Amino acid sequence: MNEPAEPAEPAEPAVVRETAVPSRRGWWRLAAYGAGGVLVAVGLTGLLVDARRTDPLGWALWFGGLVAAHDGVVLPLALAAGALAGAVREPYRFWVRAALGVAAVLSLVALPMVLGIGRRADDPSLLPRDYGRGLLLVLAVIAVAAATAVLTVRLRRRRRGPSSPAASEE
Repeated sequence: MNEPAEPAEPAEPAVVRETAVPSRRGWWRLAAYGAGGVLVAVGLTGLLVDARRTDPLGWALWFGGLVAAHDGVVLPLALAAGALAGAVREPYRFWVRAALGVAAVLSLVALPMVLGIGRRADDPSLLPRDYGRGLLLVLAVIAVAAATAVLTVRLRRRRRGPSSPAASEE
């Protein structure tokens, strides 16, 4: 009934904990965080002190809208693009991710011009071009460049053969 207890496994070596003193790189990081915190505090103080000229409520709404747009639009699109790129086979995945990343950043930067934000009827020299068409053209160039890169990798792998070690490094 009473079975002998199994021998205890040897104790794991003691974990050496890091000291509370950060490394040199850690000091720079802490200094940068501190400087950023000071700048944020100065900005918020200026926003509140000059409330008549700065419109803190409008600023808060703009900032809240920015956070909501990021969390509600940009983040889900980035996750979906990452999931789609993850479905691409390994030798080609880098080029698909690179193209999606460049296209996303470019589209985000070009969006105000495409939407015509800042365009005025009394000044035709403001945003005079068809920025939507220009964005589509540049996105097409990015897609062609990515497709060319993928085809190049595929042709090199086909020439070398799938079992070649050099083919798996691309």
